[in-house]
Amino acid sequence: MPVHDVHVAVIYYSSTGTIAELARLIADAAEHAGADVRLRRAAELAPQTAIDANPAWAANAAATADILEATHEDMLWADAVILGTPTRFGNVSSQLKQYLDTLGGLWQQGRLADKVYSGFTASATRHGGQESTLLALYQTVHHFGGILIAPGYTDPAKYTDGNPYGTSHVGGPDTPLDDDARTAARIQAERVVKFTKAIKHGLSPMS
Repeated sequence: MPVHDVHVAVIYYSSTGTIAELARLIADAAEHAGADVRLRRAAELAPQTAIDANPAWAANAAATADILEATHEDMLWADAVILGTPTRFGNVSSQLKQYLDTLGGLWQQGRLADKVYSGFTASATRHGGQESTLLALYQTVHHFGGILIAPGYTDPAKYTDGNPYGTSHVGGPDTPLDDDARTAARIQAERVVKFTKAIKHGLSPMS
C-alpha cells in the first residue's frame, strides 16, 4: 500500500448497517483520492439483549466486528476526520456522542483544533432529521476549533441528492444505498481530501 502524507479517519456508529456501508464507501473514496485512511467504529453502548432482538442489528454487529473501535490516538493521527451517525430523534447517536464526549482532554489541550471535519448520516424516513443531525454534529466541530468542509452544492450531482451538509441516505437495512448516496459519498470524500491537502501543505513551513 502506498503511504500518503494526508491522514483521514472515518469514525462512525451504525446499528443496522447503513452507516457502516456509507463509511466504507467514504473510506475507499478518500483512499483513492490519495489519503491514508483509518476506518473506525464507535463502541456499542446498547445491551446485547437489544442487539440480539433485532436481526439486522445483530447481523451488522457480527459483520463489522473486525473493524477496530475508535480511540483517542485515531484523532491525534488524523489530519481530517469524517464522522458518521444515524439520526436519533434528529440528533447524533449516543454511541458516537459518547466517543466525542471522551475527547475533552484533547480538546482542552488544543489537539483537536485545525483539523478538517465533515459528517454523514442516514434516517429511516424522509425528513427524518438528517439536516438537524449533521448540524448538531457540527456544533462539536466548532467547539473543537475544527475546519468544517461540507460538500455544499459544489458538484452537479449535489442538486440530485439535495443535501449540502453531508452525505445522507433514506432507508433502513432493507433499503440498499442508491446511486445518489454512493455518488455523494465519493464527492464528499474527494472534497475533504482536496482541502486537507491544501491546508496541510499551506501551513507547512516547507511550502
